[in-house]
Amino acid sequence: MIRSEPRLFAVSLGGACLVVGLSIGSAFVIGAVVADVVAPMLDRGRVDAGLLAVAAAALLGVSALKVLGIFSRRLGAVHLQQSLQARQRKQIVRKYLSLPPAWHRDNPTGALLSNASSDVDAAASPAGSLAYAIATVFLLAGALTALFAVDWTLGLVGVVVFPGLVTVFAAYSRLVAPRHRRSQAIRAQVTALAHESFDGALTVKVMGREEHQTARFAAQVGELRGTLVSIGRARAWHDPVIDALPQLGTVAVLIVGAWRCEQGALGLSELTTAAFLFALLDMPIRAIGWLLGALPRAVAGAERVDRVLVAPDAPPYGSAEVSGPAELRFARVGVRSLDDVSFRVAPGRVVAVVGQTGAGKSSVAAVAARLLPPESGAVLLGGVDVRELSAAAYARAVAYLPQVPFLFQDSVRANVTLDRPGLDDDAVWQALAVAQADGFVRALPDGLDTTVGERGAALSGGQRQRLALARALAGRPRLLVLDDATSAVDPVVEADILAGLRAAHGPAMLVVATRRPAIALADEVVYLEGGRVAATGTHQELMAGEPGYRELLAAYDRRVAA
Repeated sequence: MIRSEPRLFAVSLGGACLVVGLSIGSAFVIGAVVADVVAPMLDRGRVDAGLLAVAAAALLGVSALKVLGIFSRRLGAVHLQQSLQARQRKQIVRKYLSLPPAWHRDNPTGALLSNASSDVDAAASPAGSLAYAIATVFLLAGALTALFAVDWTLGLVGVVVFPGLVTVFAAYSRLVAPRHRRSQAIRAQVTALAHESFDGALTVKVMGREEHQTARFAAQVGELRGTLVSIGRARAWHDPVIDALPQLGTVAVLIVGAWRCEQGALGLSELTTAAFLFALLDMPIRAIGWLLGALPRAVAGAERVDRVLVAPDAPPYGSAEVSGPAELRFARVGVRSLDDVSFRVAPGRVVAVVGQTGAGKSSVAAVAARLLPPESGAVLLGGVDVRELSAAAYARAVAYLPQVPFLFQDSVRANVTLDRPGLDDDAVWQALAVAQADGFVRALPDGLDTTVGERGAALSGGQRQRLALARALAGRPRLLVLDDATSAVDPVVEADILAGLRAAHGPAMLVVATRRPAIALADEVVYLEGGRVAATGTHQELMAGEPGYRELLAAYDRRVAA
């Protein structure tokens, strides 16, 4: 924390140290005022207005400086804490965007939300009292030194009380640390289950499983409640003990001090100073308590945040550019379910990838879209290994559409342009026309300004797919990768879309297809079996020479007919 925001920490610590120094100094000032001003006036039975005004001015001056110190300490602490949280949240989101799809598949969205919210809050929570607690250590050391300077017997009282505070803090931290780790983990589970419930609300209602889902959520919340209550029980004995020790110390100082006064070894001024020093320790000791009380939860949150930040990124981009036609070539690619896959997609050509469920069709599309790095072999685009291309070059050259498109809760125009430069309304309408989406967009209440709802909820499945296709086309890619991206569209419209794509821009197209009209339009078909290329050729050639291919398309036809 200190290294990340040194200036803000310096402001907070400077203010805290000023308060600490003035707190110790004020004990001596008050002792002097009581012994040299107030007590003599009481003895004489007469008030000296001038002397009293000087004493009041001294006390007010000390208080004014303490106000300045408190202001600096708190302002610096707030800025420090909020700056840390903002920085960590930006780091986490930036990290999310750099992590490979496999990592996201293994980590539910709710857990990611918890990392960026409650875990960051927990990790930065000590920043609010960090500077004050550090300055309090100086206060404790200064107060102990001052007590020995006043009288060695009073110093011994401090030697007994202060280690007792440290012992209580250590016992408390050791007790609650595992409970805080558990609570942060359960918070993530609760957030994940809540997010899942929101996303699956329609399914839950249609299946009549509201009570079941509510019971699942209640069980998780109950477990979180129990863990937090156990932490509260620990604090229930910790806080009173921390509050009581300084008070017991003050009583001990008064008893020992009165005995030393009777012996003549101590005066009223010294006794008042010593008692006030112990009285001053109440709030600083609370500050240490706040810090140490927050540390176990902070450590748990920081561990969960660090787990994200240290996760290995997706393979880095290079610096190469694509020049000339963007021919796609798989050269003996092996990864996950694929083994020794080789084929090419020439510029302006349409290649359909066909195979039974689990044959590796989506893996081919993911590798082509650089979402899944090959473990062996290479993928070349325009003769350049895609791993060597820069991110900007790849984004300009390749557009990828999954079967389930994602739309932002924004207007049609914003979803198509994504704020990319050079895309005016004419370019938007042109892309919509090729995607066979211009008709339904014109019929929307506000046309291009119509908000499509969260994830495109205001549109049908086919409309969402066509709008996502228009988004990809608006950037004029040289390679278009469609992973069954028109499956929700009418077969006739699907054929019109593919024909329009070929006529409009002539990009190389790799299409994962599951319907005969789309397959028949392809210039070449890559037939996969068990993650390997079983055959390649035109639709007619495979129908004539591959029994497995014929049976697969017959199954597709039966599914469409049903």
